[in-house]
Amino acid sequence: MYYSDELIEEVRSRNDIVDVISSYVKLKKSGATYFGLCPFHNEKSPSFSVTPSKQMYYCFGCGEGGNIYSFIMKYENYSFLEAVKLLADRAGVALPEAEYSAEEKKNRDLKATLFEINKKAAIYFYHQLKSDKGKVGLSYFRERGLSEKDIVHFGLGYADKTSNDLYRYLKSLGYADEILKETGLFSFLEKGTYDKFFNRVMFPILDINGRVIGFGGRVMGEGKPKYLNSPETRIFEKSRNLYGMNFARTARASYMLICEGYMDVIALQKSGFTNAVAALGTAFSEQHAMLLKRYIKEAVLTFDSDEAGRKAALRAIPLLKKAGIAVKVLDMSPYKDPDEFIKNLGTDEYQKRIDGATDAFIFEIRMLKENYHLTVPREKAEFYNRTAEKLLEFQNELERNVYIDAVSREFMIPLESLESSVKRLAVNYVAGSSKEFEADDEESKAKRKVSRDKDNGIIKAQRLLLTWLIEDLTLYDKIKDNIDENDFLLPIYHKVAEMLFEQFRQGEVNPAKILNEFMDEEEHKEAAKLFNTSMREDMSIEEKEKALNDMVIKVRQNSLDEKAKNVSDVSELQEIIDKQKKLKKLHISL
Repeated sequence: MYYSDELIEEVRSRNDIVDVISSYVKLKKSGATYFGLCPFHNEKSPSFSVTPSKQMYYCFGCGEGGNIYSFIMKYENYSFLEAVKLLADRAGVALPEAEYSAEEKKNRDLKATLFEINKKAAIYFYHQLKSDKGKVGLSYFRERGLSEKDIVHFGLGYADKTSNDLYRYLKSLGYADEILKETGLFSFLEKGTYDKFFNRVMFPILDINGRVIGFGGRVMGEGKPKYLNSPETRIFEKSRNLYGMNFARTARASYMLICEGYMDVIALQKSGFTNAVAALGTAFSEQHAMLLKRYIKEAVLTFDSDEAGRKAALRAIPLLKKAGIAVKVLDMSPYKDPDEFIKNLGTDEYQKRIDGATDAFIFEIRMLKENYHLTVPREKAEFYNRTAEKLLEFQNELERNVYIDAVSREFMIPLESLESSVKRLAVNYVAGSSKEFEADDEESKAKRKVSRDKDNGIIKAQRLLLTWLIEDLTLYDKIKDNIDENDFLLPIYHKVAEMLFEQFRQGEVNPAKILNEFMDEEEHKEAAKLFNTSMREDMSIEEKEKALNDMVIKVRQNSLDEKAKNVSDVSELQEIIDKQKKLKKLHISL
């Protein structure tokens, strides 16, 4: 569905950002801005700001920022269209009916029907659990320590021993085989149609919006497979969903507990650890990691303490790291899984294990160590060398040195020898490409530092200038003859400046509207930062005037310098030189 820019802006303007965010975050007014505790990261002192004049929010702690749409999308994990619909309903704005092609309508209708059938199947399984036929399933859940409240909360059920019970029930409701084939709940064979799930306790799998998208079933007795999961369908992708995510996403914790199975998640969530999730009958994937990335910055792996659990942890660690998530591994010994641990030692002790979870890199080295007999000199040397190689994963020198020190102490490897091995391996590895570990002469280091400082200074000047322009709308008339959007060279900065300067020319400045143009999460975050750069509020008029002149000169000079590098003729170069001379005499008065 496509909505016009005018309609999107109408919906945004009809929802005051302070009113909307106040329903999620407790805000307190301070001057012209409201502050509260950031809902996107843990903090004790409020750094989350909401500015009515900008209709924008920004957290000075974690850098999250944007307009009302981006807040709803981030907090509720909604798509842009879902956010528009929510805010339109809230403001009483009527949205036009979607117009779909025949094929699109068919697919949407099919998905809606699949959601409907899955919901009815989940209700059916629940009622089966509470019937005489379901006593074996109910007994299993009771033995696992689940209360009636737990069973209702997780929508648990039972598929009885009759091989086509669910099929006959759904057929009685009028569903055709053509549709039922799409659900993944049945096997259509020459000799008849059979339920995929029978004689199993049932775990409905819900998406983040609380819709049933599939099922997991544990067999009662000795049948195989022990756990059976729905196949992938039009509404169920195992690699893009996590069991328990519909509850965990609202926990607002800074980390999530990654488990192996359904009962692990249930055991943890019912014990108060509502930030627990598990993969759905498949190995933890890159898509799982990217899903988690929306909500957390750290993951704690709580896989079973057996060999299979350790191997699963080793597979998941690099995927989570690649997604930018810090990883720790929880030690549940002497118990096998979270349920067993909590039943024996309690939730307080489990929280202590979470707090003391092992850094993922140290865990990897511990697992590596198990492959060697350290009493054998050759194997001991091989272990040391493999450890040094793994330390090359850290490209940041400071971080690498921290881990070198930690590994040296943990595994009793001489510090100087380990440092020397890492540097030697690094030089060999990056020969011909990177010079990160090579000794630089002081002149080269100094030149690079000056270059970095200059670049950072120009970027900061551009950010500050854009922030000042929307904080004080009178500044535009004072600077417009000396600088324009073409002086902002970075792509995002240029796009933002282009739209903002055009708004000034049209006499209607609306920075929140500009953010509607940035759908990519990282670009949106960067654009929001341009309008929320920290600035001193106690500056005198003289200090502010000097700062404004410095910013304009710095941004303009950098623009002219870049143009001079790409001139095509002498007259063009002369024009740039004339502008540079004029810039030296520039003084903007406030």
